[in-house]
Formats: sequence, C-alpha cells, structure tokens
Amino acid sequence: MQEKLDQVIPDDLAGVRLDLALVELFPDFSRARLQLWVKNGQIRVNGETWRSKDKVAGGENIALQYEPENDAVETYQPEPIPLDIVFEDDDLLVLNKPPGLVVHPGAGNWSGTLLNALLYRFPELQSIPRAGIVHRLDKQTSGLMVVARTLQAHKSLVDALQLREVSREYVALVEGKLIAGGCIEEPIGRHPVDRKRMAVKENGKPAVTHYRINRRYQSQTLLDVKLETGRTHQIRVHMAHIHHSIVGDPVYGNRRRVPKGMKDVDLQALRSFRRQALHARRLGLNHPGSGEAVSWEAPLPDDFTELLNLLENYA
Repeated sequence: MQEKLDQVIPDDLAGVRLDLALVELFPDFSRARLQLWVKNGQIRVNGETWRSKDKVAGGENIALQYEPENDAVETYQPEPIPLDIVFEDDDLLVLNKPPGLVVHPGAGNWSGTLLNALLYRFPELQSIPRAGIVHRLDKQTSGLMVVARTLQAHKSLVDALQLREVSREYVALVEGKLIAGGCIEEPIGRHPVDRKRMAVKENGKPAVTHYRINRRYQSQTLLDVKLETGRTHQIRVHMAHIHHSIVGDPVYGNRRRVPKGMKDVDLQALRSFRRQALHARRLGLNHPGSGEAVSWEAPLPDDFTELLNLLENYA
C-alpha cells in the first residue's frame, strides 16, 4: 500500500539544497532515504523530478510517494513475546507496553519488537499496514498503545491521530522543582547535528505539551502531562527545553539532582534508574466501530513506582 505525503517548501528554506529541505519537511526519514527517493522519481517538485543538489526557492509543492517498510509485514518473523493486553475486540487492541520493548523493527532492533509479538499472537495482522500499529512509544517509555485489527479501524485511528482526536495522558518525573503547571508550545524538528535526536527549532513542526503538578519532591517533580500534538520525543524535548528534563533520560537528560541527606544505598538506587521516567497512563478515543467514546488507564510499572517510593522519603 503506497502512502502519499504533500508539503510546501517554506520561504525560510530558500537557497537550501533539495535534500536538506526534505529532511526538514519529513523528519521521520533519513537524508539518505530521501535522496534515494529523489533519484528514483518518488519525490516530485511542482510535478517534476529534481536532483538532490538542486536548490529550492521556497513555495515549491513537494509530492512524496513511497512504500512504507512497515507495510511489508511478511518480512518480519512472529516471535513468542509476552503481551499485556488491556482490551481487545474485533476492531482494536489496547496494550500496556513495558519499558525496554521496541515497537517496530529497525536499525539495531530487527527482532524482539512489539510488531514481532503481535504477528505471533495475532497472525491476521499480517494483512494490516504496520501490523496495525498506528503510533509509537519510545523503547524505554512504558504505557498504553492502540493497535488496529482491521483496515477500516486502521484508517479511522490514523485519521483520528492526525485530527488530534486521540487523548494521550502521561506521568513524567522531571528534575528540579516546578512552581506551577503550564503549556509548552514550541516547534520540534530534527536536531541540526545529531540526526537521531529532536530539538526545538523555529522551522520545526508545531508541538504543544500541557503539564500540571502532581507531586513535588525535594529535588524532582511528578507531572501529569497531556499531549495536544504527537511529535517524536515531544515530552522529552519540551521538558529539557524548559530545563526540567525527565529523570533518567539518556538522550535529553542533564545532571541528576540528589535530595539533601540521601543515604548512600538510596543514592545508588536513584542513579541506577537509567531510563526516562515517562509512562503513558491514559488513552482515550472514539471507537472506530461504534463511535463511542472509550478510554483506558494503566498503572505505573514497578520500577517507576519504586523510584517514587524512594523519593517520598525525601519529600
């Protein structure tokens, strides 16, 4: 199944090579892949084929047609990996993903993923793009995900996500003490140097994150976070941007803050938490079959709960 994406080159990219402009417009794809698609004629500029080195003037219409890797589900092997299924019916599945589980095969993780597990438990998902996966959580982020079981449900869920009709609420433990909740409205795009990272950028895609205080500790704050948009690494990037990075974040984190008077054994436990303390707690949407508003919640994983219990002793 081919996917089609259309974009317009913004004026502030005037004079930039086509391939570099495409990286800004389509941050989910690598520069090498975009260059290949340009060469193969899968990317057209104002209806014509260009070279990657051609420079844009701004205002050009970009049309991208590609065959998602994920659609070739038959290339991936089913694997007997346990799944925590919160809900299932004929249209969809709701899963509670544990930390450490990669959602989809990719560089460095060609097996042992959620997709492999889904194909084993539900072989019929081979006929659905991405085995029904319509959104992702980072490897070390835990919590709720929805998976489509039919083509109709897949289209409905993808459309709902694009229209921001899916409610996603998270729990995040961040460094430092925040005084009050707030809203971060800063565009996010690919990092200009490290292509594996995202960053707040003026020409990035709009991104809005709402947060409020759940619990204050001596050196950390527990937040309830709600996404209005769903950019890659959005919560992690936004919290780091306001200098309150998520505890344990190996990519966007900064210096680990330590409560005064913390015992050595507790300090060791705090420092041993080496993943981002981020959990997708609640998921709400209109059911693709009935249209009914439905929602689910998932408790914090054990390691997150233990971390909060530890900090409670130093609140």
